[in-house]
Formats: sequence, structure tokens, C-alpha cells
Amino acid sequence: MKTIKVLAGATLALGMAAGAAKADEVRIGLMYTLSGPPAALGEQARDGFLLAVEQLGGQLGGLDAEIIVVDDELKPDVAVTRARGLIERDDVHFVVGPIFSNVAQAIQRPIVEADRILISSNAGPSDLAGEQCHPNYFNTSYQNDQVHEVMGAVAEQRDYGRVFLMAPNYQAGRDSISGFKRHFTGEVVDEVYVPLGQLDFQGELARISAMQPDAVFTFMPGGMGINLVRQYSQAGLTDRVPFLSAFTVDETNLPAQQADALGMYSGATWTPDMDTPGNAEFVAAFEEAYERVPAMYAMQAYDTAMLLDAAIASLDGDLSDLEAVREALRNADFPSLRGEFAFNTNQHPIQNFILAQVNEREDGLFQTEYVETVFENYGDVYAELCSME
Repeated sequence: MKTIKVLAGATLALGMAAGAAKADEVRIGLMYTLSGPPAALGEQARDGFLLAVEQLGGQLGGLDAEIIVVDDELKPDVAVTRARGLIERDDVHFVVGPIFSNVAQAIQRPIVEADRILISSNAGPSDLAGEQCHPNYFNTSYQNDQVHEVMGAVAEQRDYGRVFLMAPNYQAGRDSISGFKRHFTGEVVDEVYVPLGQLDFQGELARISAMQPDAVFTFMPGGMGINLVRQYSQAGLTDRVPFLSAFTVDETNLPAQQADALGMYSGATWTPDMDTPGNAEFVAAFEEAYERVPAMYAMQAYDTAMLLDAAIASLDGDLSDLEAVREALRNADFPSLRGEFAFNTNQHPIQNFILAQVNEREDGLFQTEYVETVFENYGDVYAELCSME
């Protein structure tokens, strides 16, 4: 691989000084949360992107790739400082990331107004998909509401008339509840917002036990999800109240949750067992390289690298014309691991959304597995609010 620099609190250090960059290089800043309880999410994304670049021989679109990895620490002010460093010190062409929506909201403007392109491979806050969209901002994952809309539709289809809702009190949490309610017409028995980073849910579980809803819907990323699922199982609720979620029982959390999460459902765009071109090879390569099952965060980052590879190749490596680069990204033809993929008018994906369920593999590892497709070729509702003029 050409160059990897890991800065600002991450754990590797390889490569060359920023000033040594050549004209035949493409410089990518990867900004993910790589410390604290949510680090597993950022590590999955980082490793998915780096795996793609390694498979491409250390190049993107025929250009040597210099990858600069920074840790946003899940602190918007830190993220802004490090985004400016990527632009002013490292002169990157693209910034890829972040994981969390509050970080995406903080870094979008400093990056796009500096005439650099930000590609979110995970966070999809509603404002950046709608009124605050920008020609220099792309998203390769989803708009936050959409994965949660899957679970609202499933709850509706299964006649869960009374549902308890719970999410962290930040943009993605509010988007998740909004998304769930978009397709759910039953009774919301309670709508609870907990502090981002909360790890003890005994109070909330007592309320669920007392209310006896038909189902619980939640979005709890990272360590929050690990603790919630463990405590949910310990409280004896798993067999009594169906557990619906997104980004709560996934491959970042399942190594810790294990049997406590068995059978739990989640909304997704991809699972490791999906029969899409190149997916089995990606999963095998990721597991061999990193000795863990890839999560959706890894798939999305891998796809982002492949998008960049196709777009840069279509330009014959010429990144001098920003509008040409944007057009190349919009029209890039690459084999997404999730199947069909196209950009909507707000530069967020049009794609399928699925229902997934936790299962134990023959080798004893846990993963989410495909159950059914809930929405086909689905674009988010905020695109109509986006004007690229």
C-alpha cells in the first residue's frame, strides 16, 4: 500500500510527511470514532476502507493513495479541528467519515466550503439530506430515518399495536424515532430519549416491564447497545416483549452480546450472508485480515473506496476540476456489496432496505442474516427539500 498515516490518537503510524505528496497521488482523510466505547464502529469502517485500497494495490482510480486516519473522539469540536488539519496541513482531496451524526453536522460546512468533498460512509442526519445538502457532500450509507423505517413497517405488518420507543438524545436518535413512526400507525406507549453514552437501563427496563407493550423499538449504537441487550435478557424480557432495533444488534456488538441477542431483529441494507456479487469474497477477506465478522460500517466504507476508485478512474486521475469530480462520483459504476445502488438528487443512496435477524454460525460466531426485503429502490423523504443550486 502506498501510504497510511494515522494521526490524532489512533494506534498505527506508517508513511511519509504530508509535504511529500506527489501530483499523481490522491489523498484521503478517514475520520472515524476510534477511541472510547464506540471505537468498534469506527474501527470496522476504517478497516473496510483500508481493505479495499489494499485489494486495489494501494491505488484508487490508478493514483497512488495516501490515507490519513484521524480519530474524532466523538467530540464535534475536536472533529472540526482535525477536519481543518486534513485540509490545511494534509491537503486532502476527500474526507471519508464519520460514524456519528453530531460529528457529521459539525464537519460538513468546514469541509465543503473549503472546496473539498466529504463522503459520509455512515452518518446520515436529516438536515444534511435536505435543506443543508451541498454539492460537495455525498452519502454512501443511508439517511438516518430509513433503516428505522424498516422496523416501523415491520411492526405495522405484524400488528404490534402498542410499542415502546427508546433512543439516545442526539440527531440520529431523534431521526430514528421519526423514521420508525413514519410507517407505524399504532400506539406509542412511551417515547424515551436517554443521554448519549448511557450504559445502565434498569429504569427504562422497569417501565417496559410495567407497561407490557407488544414490542420495543430502539436504536442504541456501540457500548449502549451491548449493555441494553444484556440487561434486557437478564430482566427476562426477551421472550415476553419482541425487541426491534437498528444498529443495536450488529457485528460490532454481537461478540459481546452473543446468545443474549439471538433471534433479535434489526433493519439494515446488508448482511454478511447476502447473495450479492463479491459479498462472500469481501466477508472472507475481512475475516482473514481482521479476525472478526464485518459489520455494515465496514461494508459501507469498502463501497466508498470502490466508488472513489471508479470515479477517479473515469477521470483518468485528473482531480483538478471539482465539478467534474462531483459528476464522476454521481455517475460512478461500481459493484456495491449491497446490490443495486444509485445516488438520489440529494446525493444519498437509492437502495433496498431489509429485515435482518441475529443467528449463530456453525463456527460459533454470531452475525445478522437476511430475512426479507422491506423496501425496494427506496430514496429518503428529505431529497425533495434539497436544492443543489
